[in-house]
Amino acid sequence: MNKKIENKDLWLLGANVAVWAVVLLVLPLATFLSTRDVTTIGTSFLVALRQFQSSIVVYFVNFYLLGPYLFFKRRNWWFVICNIVLILGLNSRFFLFYFNRPNIPHVHHMPGMDSRMWIGVFSGFLMFFVLNCVMAAIAIGIRHFVRIRQIKQQLKEEKAKNTEAELAWLKNQINPHFLFNTLNNISSLTQIDSDAAQDAIAQLSDLLRYAMYETNKKMVPIDGEINFMRNFIDLMKLRCNEKTSINAEFNIENAQLEVAPLLFISLIENAFKHGVSSNRPSTIDIHLEEQADQLVFTCDNTNYPKNDTDRSGSGIGLENTRRRLELVYHGRYEWEQNITPDNIYHVRITLKTIQ
Repeated sequence: MNKKIENKDLWLLGANVAVWAVVLLVLPLATFLSTRDVTTIGTSFLVALRQFQSSIVVYFVNFYLLGPYLFFKRRNWWFVICNIVLILGLNSRFFLFYFNRPNIPHVHHMPGMDSRMWIGVFSGFLMFFVLNCVMAAIAIGIRHFVRIRQIKQQLKEEKAKNTEAELAWLKNQINPHFLFNTLNNISSLTQIDSDAAQDAIAQLSDLLRYAMYETNKKMVPIDGEINFMRNFIDLMKLRCNEKTSINAEFNIENAQLEVAPLLFISLIENAFKHGVSSNRPSTIDIHLEEQADQLVFTCDNTNYPKNDTDRSGSGIGLENTRRRLELVYHGRYEWEQNITPDNIYHVRITLKTIQ
């Protein structure tokens, strides 16, 4: 954020320096050419210096006051009137300067000098009036670009805040979701094996600790996610019988890899929800591996869709995962899902780990 602010300040400073450099180069020459018949080079320089002061006033009054409070609020007539009054008032100094200069004695002694003087003064006045109008326009133009940049930055920050809020909301949906399923499993287990139920409760405690305290960041270390998935799979196995075959492999060499927290848990949960039958053979095959600059997650499970009245594990499912992928990995992920001819549901997510 500080770099962005510095870049914006440098851009504004550069624009102002460029404008005033051009004015300083052009103004003395233009002043001398318009008044060369009625004054000296030194006087022309003094006139240019005074006009430079006037241009500074016009520029910054428009940049900080008339632009923001009149022009950009569509008070156009007031903007025009205020600028005319301001510029005419400043240009009146041009006449006062000429008529009060004691070092122009030749004006009253050279034949035909009165008319030439008035033409020179008028042309100088007109030139300065146009120049100040140009300075006002330049000030409004630069202010407009600054305003557009500020609006874009505000929209970008608002979008980032909205994205963070949506990600937090999606993650908050996941936590009670897997908790609901796990408690159901432990509840059933207490009636069969109380010792195993106590171990399951300890595992659940670890899961909750991770979900509550380790997933507040946008990205988390991959090893923590793997441990979470292992524990979750162990707990979900509690609901499975001997007809269910479960295989989970995690092949990650780079422990420094990071991933969005709880990204794959809905897919694993979905596999247990729709891939396990109480009376038919069931398989769940989960793989997470590192391939070059990619992280690849695959999950294959037998497909036993639940009916509408079955509310076990009901919740967010795949929609949550896809939305989080779009928010966190926009343009850096691939999603593949299908049902094979032998009724195996397949889902594959490929993440680019290098931006």
